[in-house]
Amino acid sequence: MTNRIEALKKETGLMIITFGHAGDGNIHINIMLDKDNEKELQKGKKAVEDILDYALELGGTISGEHGIGITKAAYMPKEIKEVELNLMKKIKNIFDPNGILNPGKIFV
Repeated sequence: MTNRIEALKKETGLMIITFGHAGDGNIHINIMLDKDNEKELQKGKKAVEDILDYALELGGTISGEHGIGITKAAYMPKEIKEVELNLMKKIKNIFDPNGILNPGKIFV
């Protein structure tokens, strides 16, 4: 994974910082960019997608010990099949029929 990150740094010219937990294999990746710079932002979005695709290719997951957050929610279909996502949505609706638990976060 770290070799791919180094290649992305060179390809994009962006500062990409990695850190994590050697014991459980979680790698956290921060892409440093100016969100007001459209070119950097697009490079950053592409880098995120490349990193997540590569993690899945290696047999990993797009989530870490924190699960799926707002920033990764859009990428869930890369890893989890539609039928499974629909089941998760149904389970959430059973326990939260009024949509008051983490409104607007996931399974909107």
